[in-house]
Formats: sequence, C-alpha cells, structure tokens
Amino acid sequence: MIFHKNIVKAEFIRRPNRFQAYVKLNGSEIMVHVPNTGRCREILLPKATILLREENGVNRKTKYDLIAGYKENKLINIDSQIPNKVVEEALENRKISYFTKYNKIEREKTFGNSRFDFKLSGDENLKCYVEVKGVTLEKKGVAMFPDAPTERGRKHLLELIEVKKSGMDAAVLFLIQMKDVKYFRPHDEMDKKFGEALRHAKENYVQVIAYDCDVGENFIILKDEIKVQL
Repeated sequence: MIFHKNIVKAEFIRRPNRFQAYVKLNGSEIMVHVPNTGRCREILLPKATILLREENGVNRKTKYDLIAGYKENKLINIDSQIPNKVVEEALENRKISYFTKYNKIEREKTFGNSRFDFKLSGDENLKCYVEVKGVTLEKKGVAMFPDAPTERGRKHLLELIEVKKSGMDAAVLFLIQMKDVKYFRPHDEMDKKFGEALRHAKENYVQVIAYDCDVGENFIILKDEIKVQL
C-alpha cells in the first residue's frame, strides 16, 4: 500500500507513555501519537531517525503519527493499523499462496469469544479464520513476536484451535513490518505462554505463516514468505 498523506523525517527524543512520544521536527520539539502499544525499545532510541505521517483529524491532540523508525539502515514500520491493510491488499491480489483457494474476504468476524481479523470463504463451503499479528522486533536478522506480554494474543491462538476442531481452517499470519530477515520465531524470552500456545496451535493443525514486507518511506507491501522456526 502507498501512503498518500504527507510523510516527514524527524528525530526521536523520548516516549513518556505508550501513546505519546516527543520528537524534534524542523528544530522544534513536538508531541506525536504512537499508533503501537508495543515497546519498540530497539527502534525508538534517542536521536534515532523516525518517520511521521501528517494527520488532519478534527479532534486530534497531535498533528502527526509516528509510523516507522530506522534501526541502523533498516526501516521498520511500527504502525499497528498497517498489518491488516497490507494483508487485505495481498489477499485481494492473491499473493499469499496458502489462501489462494479462498475468493471471499470478510473483515472482523467473530467465532466463539474472539473476533478475528479475517474470515475467508471459497468453493465447496471452504472457510478459514485468520488472525494477523504485526511484527516489529528483530535481533540479528531474526524476527520475533511479541515484544511485550500478550494474553489477548494467546487467547486468539487457543480460539483458532477451536475453529480448526469445528471443521474449518484456521491460520495465524505474522506480518514482519520490515524486509531482509532470516526467519521468524516466537519471543519466548518475553512471553513463554504465547510461545507455548503457538506451538500447541501448530500441533493442532492451525497454519502458522510469516511474511516480510518491502518497506519504503511512503509505502509498505507484502514481500516474501519467511521460514517459521518453532
């Protein structure tokens, strides 16, 4: 997807809470919104170059969203609203090999006690529930999720197992919001229970899929399927 709003570079200063950060733009310190509740500590470092997207909402307290940051020479998108949009675009263009058998895409559909990002349907009553997780954490070329404990994420995985047991297909797709990674794995050091749930889901035939992205300052698109190491 291409960003049609104005994108500008700035310098990161500090992040007092999950939703706000202070940056230096054109020599002035301003407050911006951070559309990601994860920690992003390896990206949002003092003096790091970051990208801001200009917003024009009437009731906004800030003019910009902090959407990406440079980790050395690697540009990482951190906007938590982006993964579903990138995946939806890829589904419509049939770029995700496992899902090409499905031709109907529905957003935000409920099964049991969970609302999943997508429900896909195909011929012969084929149905699949898909949960998308955005990945921004990378260490030495290895992408990992989560970067903060996520009980909600664990519950999604357990509910996907129930989807599979009901006779439908189920998948979790980790969208790595950067390019050039070696493989993906659960971040057991941060959230052991999530890693255990992911392996349990795989053992119960939930599809575990990972893709990286081609990321530029004004675009992000799905790129290549990445090996998952459990």
